[in-house]
Amino acid sequence: MGKIWEIDFYSRPILDEQQKKVWELLICESPNNILQDPAALFRSAQNCPAEQVNSTWLAAALQQAIGDQEPPQRIRFFRRQMNNMILKACKDIGIPASPSRRTIAIRHWIDQRDREVYSQDPSYQGQTTAAVQMMTDPPQPLPDAIMGNKWAFVNLAVKDLAEMPEWSIGFAEAFPLELAAIDLESQQIPGLLIFSDRSVPVAAWISGLELASVRYSPAPQAQILLETGASDSWVLAGSNMVSQSLIAAEAAGFEKLKQQANGLHFLAVQSSPTAVDFAGFWLLQERGTA
Repeated sequence: MGKIWEIDFYSRPILDEQQKKVWELLICESPNNILQDPAALFRSAQNCPAEQVNSTWLAAALQQAIGDQEPPQRIRFFRRQMNNMILKACKDIGIPASPSRRTIAIRHWIDQRDREVYSQDPSYQGQTTAAVQMMTDPPQPLPDAIMGNKWAFVNLAVKDLAEMPEWSIGFAEAFPLELAAIDLESQQIPGLLIFSDRSVPVAAWISGLELASVRYSPAPQAQILLETGASDSWVLAGSNMVSQSLIAAEAAGFEKLKQQANGLHFLAVQSSPTAVDFAGFWLLQERGTA
C-alpha cells in the first residue's frame, strides 16, 4: 500500500484580528501499521487567510507540503461540505482524493489540537472543531461472488492484537492503538470473522474499499453491515441469518463491547474456522459525530 494522506481544510473555533474565523489546512499521513509511532507520521498545519479560501490556495498549499518528498498515492478527507473544493484542488495537482470515514489519524489530531491549541487561544469560541454528521446510504447487497460461507463474532485482548505484525496476513490495514484512546492493558476488542472457501478473492475485494466499520443494525430489520467510503453500506448478513435470538444476542454483545472500546473493532477473513493464516485483517474504529 502506498502512502496515503488525510486532510482537513476548515474553519477553527478561534478568531483572527478581523474577528473572522481562522481557516486551517491540516495534513497527516494515514498509518497502516499497528506498531507505527504516531509522532513519526508526517504532519503539517497551515493557516489560510479567510479571503483566500478556495481550491487554488488549497492546491498550492498541498503542493508546498509535498515539497521534495514522495507525494501521497491518494488523499482522504471526512468533511463532506468541503467535497467540491478538495476534489478540485487534488485534481489540479494530480492526486486522487475521496471522502472517507477512515480518517482516524486526522480526527485524533483535531481532537488533540482542540484541547491543546485552539482552546488555549484567547480568541477561542468554545466550539467543537471536528463536528460533522456522517450520513449513510441505504445498505446494498454484497456481490454474490464475495459472500462468505460462515461468520463469527470473536474478541481479542489488546496484547494479542499488538502481535498483528507477526501474523500471516494477505491484505491488511491497521493503525497505532494509541490513536484509539482505550485501556491498553485490559480492554477486549470485538471483531467479525468471515469464513470463505474463496477467502483470497473476498479479502482482495474488501481491501479495495475505504473501510469504515462493521455495525449491527437491529431495526427496521436485523442486519450486520459493512460501512465503507463516505456513505456506502453493505449487508454482510441479512435478517434471515441474524434473526435467531442467539445470533442477535451475539451481535448486540459485539456492539456493546465496541462501545466500551471507544469504537475500536476489527474485520477478518479466513478460509475456515481452523485456519491459522488470515486472507485479510483490518483494524477499524467507528466514529459518528465528533
